[in-house]
Parts: sequence; structure tokens; C-alpha cells
Amino acid sequence: MTEVIMPKMGDGMEEGTLLEWLKKDGEKVKSGEIIGTIQTDKATIELESPGSGTLTGLLLKGGETVPVGKPIAAILKDGEKLPDGWGGSESKPSSNGSAAPAEAPSEPAAESKATKSSASAPPEPPEAGKAKPAEESKSEAAKPEPAAASEARVKISPLAKKIATEKGIDITSIQGSGPGGRIIERDVQAVESPAPKTTAPAPVAASDADTTVPLGRLRQITAKRTLESKQQIPHFYVTVEVDVEKIVALRAMFEEEESGKVSINDFVVKACVMALKDMPEVNSVFQGTSLLVRGSVNIGIAVAIPDGLTVPVIKDAQALSLRQLSVRAKELAKKAKDNKLSMDELTGSTFSISNMGMLDVDNFLAIVNQPNSAILAIASVRKKVVATDDDQVEIRSRVNITCSFDHRVIDGAVGAKFINVVRAYLENPTRLMA
Repeated sequence: MTEVIMPKMGDGMEEGTLLEWLKKDGEKVKSGEIIGTIQTDKATIELESPGSGTLTGLLLKGGETVPVGKPIAAILKDGEKLPDGWGGSESKPSSNGSAAPAEAPSEPAAESKATKSSASAPPEPPEAGKAKPAEESKSEAAKPEPAAASEARVKISPLAKKIATEKGIDITSIQGSGPGGRIIERDVQAVESPAPKTTAPAPVAASDADTTVPLGRLRQITAKRTLESKQQIPHFYVTVEVDVEKIVALRAMFEEEESGKVSINDFVVKACVMALKDMPEVNSVFQGTSLLVRGSVNIGIAVAIPDGLTVPVIKDAQALSLRQLSVRAKELAKKAKDNKLSMDELTGSTFSISNMGMLDVDNFLAIVNQPNSAILAIASVRKKVVATDDDQVEIRSRVNITCSFDHRVIDGAVGAKFINVVRAYLENPTRLMA
């Protein structure tokens, strides 16, 4: 027998949702044949059969969710049958979409009765002057000491204790590196602060005029990931206005020569790639006590689709020309809208770009796409009256771009320098065509 399991498609994937079975229970299948579709945390993908035989023992219905690695069906060869207990409580999804834990075995009847009997009888008070039984003395000795008493014996410097108190860190869980195991400042700084406890708002009571619309899987994932990013990443934002008059003129020249269309977004992608090569610290990932500086520039392009938002990735963008980036971006956007993206095309971004230029907006702030450390937002191009260096007045094409940064990785001065490097490339677009 070959188990069909919920596959793990990417490091961040924890669970998957079956959208539909494309083969019926009892139908013959071949290894590698598409037997269903599943929704991951990034996209809809096809589920391939891991073996040849008869598909049976389907444990999921469309719309149900289980953790990765859980069996969801079986493929039997001739003469095989499903084992006893197949599809028990451990394999079936719970009503909230995750696997239900197995029930604890019930206690033997005799033990249960004895417990009830002892529980119903009131305890006899000890006679005056008599010593307590040995068992009772032992149980009292085994009682945990109060946290305050335990903390009092921890060796810690005053500065380290102050920092731990401010961050809400339990000092009893820290291994000291100072003399005699004393906890010092660097030990506390190396410990991440616990996430603040949040209370979910009470559900709003619906009136007769209201309509409840269930969230699709991708919308649920988008909500979860954007909330995590805003809670976990200290965002800061830098906006500059870019003169794109030269880019507009170049695009018009390309169209006149019929040498192919290149969008303003393509120029922005290339400018970001060049800026990331100049400033690799922005192309980094925060890892607690270190930064991982990525060797390749992989640009995630936010694409709006009916079900929500997806971010296909242009891999090794530093090796592509402006026109190659343009072609690849268009290919990925089409595949995203057709729901044809592979898992490789949805993972591995090191920097992201979100463009609302076609939606008539002056400015917007994008949410950092973890584990990236920055994302660039592009607004709409506007014709503006501009004063030139020689105090003349011209009407020029201008656009606002805003970069959102992770302050754990990038300081304000570095962020300001980066977005100005991007602007310099955009205002001198011939540098992007080499």
C-alpha cells in the first residue's frame, strides 16, 4: 500500500487544503498522474499520485485542511486492502481544519469507582498533637518553590536584570556566560522577547440586513501573513518623488521602433536589482542574532488575483537584462492569474515590489513580505508642474515610490540611501539598459 500524504511544498508550509479530487474512489491511477488539487499557503497546485494502483480510502473532502505529512488517501496494488483502523480519528481533519488529537483512553472501571469514592468522602481532620503522615510531608516538600524565591537565587547583573524586566523575559530560563554562570547583558540581549499576548475582538452580531461571506483559503492566508508581518516586524517607511520623464520618452521610442513594450514597472524592477547589488545589506534576512546576506537577488512581484494576493518570484534577477526581466515578469503575472504557478516560482524572494500605478493612487505603504527585509511600493505617474534648477517651470512626469523596511535589519539612514540609489537609476534609465 502507498499512502498519499499532504505534501510539504516549501519551508513555510504547515498545512494544506484539498480543493477537489480529480480521480474517484476505486479508480485506477498511475504514478505521477494528477489525482487532485490542493491549496498551499502560496498557491493552488496539482497533487500527483505517488504510485500506481487503485485510489481508495479518501480521508478528505473538498475544502478540508490537514497538516503536511498527514495521510489523505491510499493507493492499493492488486490483492491489497486497507489496514484495520484506516481513517481513524488521528487522520481525519477536525471541524476547525486541523488534525484532531486522539482521545485519551478511559480509566479502568474499578479505578474510576475508587476515585469517585475517595473524592466524595470528606477528609478527616488530623488529631491534635499527632505528626503528619510521611506521604503528606513528602508532598509538601515536593511543592514547587515560588517564582520570586527561584529568581532571587539567579546570579544576574543589575543591567541585565533591568533589560530582562523591560522585555518581559524570564531570567530563570537564561544560561549565563559571565563568571560563575552569572547572567550578563549580552545573554539577555540574545533572547528574543516573548510575543505580546493579544485578545481577539469579540465577534460582531449580524443583523438581518448583513451578509456573512466565508473567506477563501488564499484570503485567510493573506490575512494571517500580513498580520504576522505587522506584529513581528518594526516597519519604517521612506518616500521619494521620482522624475520619470526620460523613462516615458524611452518607452515611446521603443513603441515607435516596434522593438517591444517595456513598462515603468520593468524599469523599477531593474533599478531595484541594481540598487540591491550596490547595497547587499538590504538583500538580507533577519535571523535573531545574525543577518543572512543573500547571494542572489530574487524579486517578488505582488500580483492581485480574484482569490487574494500572490507573489511570484523572478529568480537570479541580477543575471537578467531589462528586457529579460520584462518578459519574465509578464510570464509570471499571466501564470498567477491562470493559477499555473509552480511552488518554485512562489518561493525564495529576497526583495518584493508592489505596484498600484494602474489604480490611480498618489502613494501607499506596502507590508514587508517575510522573510524579506524590504518592499517597494509604486504609485501612479502624474504630470506635475516642476521648478527646474535654473528657476524655470516645466510640466514633467513624476511618481512617488515608498520603501517599507524592517528596522531590525536596516537603519533609517541606510533605508534613505537605498531608495535614493533606486531613484538615481530611474532618473538615468540608460544605466539600466547596459
